[in-house]
Amino acid sequence: MMKFIFPALALILPLAAQQDSRLAWAPVPAQPATWVAPNRPLWKLAELLAQHKGQPDWTQTVVSDSLLHADYISMAPGAKTPRRFHPDTREWWIVEDGQVRFSIEGQEPFIASKGYLVQVPYRTVYSLETVGDKPSLRLEVNIAGAQTMYPIDEKPVPLDGVNFLKVRIEGQGKYEQGNKPYIDFNAVVAGTEKQRRFIADDRAVANIIIGDPQKQRPAADTDKGHFHEESPEFWFILLGKMEYKIGSLPIFIADQGDIVYTPKQTWHRARFAGSEVACRLAMNGYQDLLHDFQPPDE
Repeated sequence: MMKFIFPALALILPLAAQQDSRLAWAPVPAQPATWVAPNRPLWKLAELLAQHKGQPDWTQTVVSDSLLHADYISMAPGAKTPRRFHPDTREWWIVEDGQVRFSIEGQEPFIASKGYLVQVPYRTVYSLETVGDKPSLRLEVNIAGAQTMYPIDEKPVPLDGVNFLKVRIEGQGKYEQGNKPYIDFNAVVAGTEKQRRFIADDRAVANIIIGDPQKQRPAADTDKGHFHEESPEFWFILLGKMEYKIGSLPIFIADQGDIVYTPKQTWHRARFAGSEVACRLAMNGYQDLLHDFQPPDE
């Protein structure tokens, strides 16, 4: 049985509802949370690229927990995924390098390059193809446990221990609640794209958080940040450098393309670092995720 201690009161500040703050007791494990592989505090993109140097096709799982799953995927020039879809969950991608042609049911095909954020709703058929003369590199994010299905005219990718049965299905997801096929992050930097919530789903959320390190308030050494009771959180660094303080770990810097992860019920603090504008894409399992902050007198 998990044992909990009840530390300092947690200041609850629901960001979406903008309710009045109040004090509450927040349960946290007596033993600090640990990172369960493949999750780790920091995945350095530079190290991944060095590890797979010379390999046009490779996949590295960088996040896998009870809520979300994320893979860094390199795909060779000319390579193409089969046409496929997920029965009940949304999928999204961050293009890090190269060019990818996205063919999404109901949309005109488009080519996404570095900085594009792309998504597809449930039961919507899609395929990806690397175009150009170099491999493409993307972060691919799914809801944990997502299943993959195929149109009847597409050959399923074999899976050990799995049989594919012919079935009849109905319904399809939509682009709604602010979700749209893609956001060009370069337009966000340029100031022509104002949207900051990329994914708004009952199973996941992804927020674009951008700022100037020169304009943020100084952080006190005693500032632990906040933690979440029921959802881990991870970040893709879209631009510049981000400073992280997570639990008892030493403060560290993450660069563009890196992945940072914190378990649930773990204090964490993210700040813009360096001298230029920086940005992170924050991903977790809830749209109105509770943030437990330190009380103002501690």
